[in-house]
Amino acid sequence: MRRAITIELTADERMTLQRWARGRSTPARQVLRARIILAAADGRQNQEIATALETDAHTVSRWRNRFAAGRLAGIEKDRPRGGRRPTAREAMARRIVRMTTRQTPANATHWTTRTLAKVLGIDHMLVHRVWRAANLKPHLVKTFKVSNDPRFVEKLVDVVGLYLNPPEHAIVLCADEKSQIQALDRTQKSLPLFPGRLKTMTHDYKRNGTTTLFAALNVATGKVIGSCMRQHRHQEWIRFLKQIDSETPRELDLHLIVDNYATHKHPRVRQWLAKHPRFHVHFIPTSSSWLNLVERWFREITEKRLRRDSFRNLDELIEAITDFLEHNNDNPKPFVWTASADRIIEKCRRARATLDNVHSE
Repeated sequence: MRRAITIELTADERMTLQRWARGRSTPARQVLRARIILAAADGRQNQEIATALETDAHTVSRWRNRFAAGRLAGIEKDRPRGGRRPTAREAMARRIVRMTTRQTPANATHWTTRTLAKVLGIDHMLVHRVWRAANLKPHLVKTFKVSNDPRFVEKLVDVVGLYLNPPEHAIVLCADEKSQIQALDRTQKSLPLFPGRLKTMTHDYKRNGTTTLFAALNVATGKVIGSCMRQHRHQEWIRFLKQIDSETPRELDLHLIVDNYATHKHPRVRQWLAKHPRFHVHFIPTSSSWLNLVERWFREITEKRLRRDSFRNLDELIEAITDFLEHNNDNPKPFVWTASADRIIEKCRRARATLDNVHSE
């Protein structure tokens, strides 16, 4: 008469098997295998274990033998199944990926699961599974812009150097305008946030005027010098420079990181800067707004204060912006720049090479 293999467990093996047997997120098949081995280690026979666990003796015998041969690894993963590989399905999966990435439908910019399935004569769920496995999302698009500034490297190194190694006895400020901020008033009252229900907001609105927020972010402290003005001409920019001049210690140099907007390079602005030698202006490369940290702060005020609010008039909007500025400066938190210039340059080089390769095919 054949006898079942005797199972003896180490302390670590028993602890692991007990964890698998009790785990709520453990797959059911692995829970069953762990319980079989624990019961076998207690000296119980296959038929007894099968009855207790509501399975069959053949299953108990198989996993007892596999554990004896491979220990925990022997029961953790299934062995590859026999039979021929589903070559037809694999070929169809390759075709789905190829059509998704290299072709577009005649009357649209991208495929959907149903439009592609109709062309290929298959079920749309197969397209869905292939897209998910290949991490393909034709309905989404990512925006980007690689700077073509001929002085890109020079300007990049200059600005990143200010972030990573700021000069002594100086303040580094990221300055810009957030123009055309609209005082939008919703056409109907909204419902508040409630358990099981989102806050509501009408899709249409009334425009009650616009303002432009001038802001200068202190890179070291996170404090922001700001002011709202009706326009963003060179006259307003000079007014803002005067505000910066008055709100910063006179004995410190000021390094301003700004974009290439024409207002910042106006002849009268240059004249004013020439009369105030403690101002040093550093221009970021064109199409590189991500390099100016004040843009990150503009996103903060947009997401947290402006986008989901309603303003009956321009004064309410300006008051909201002013309150946000004061709250920010009561407990400022700087944005910490970590990327080196070399790392950014290499990333841009790869992006240009990829673009050139794609469009040369």
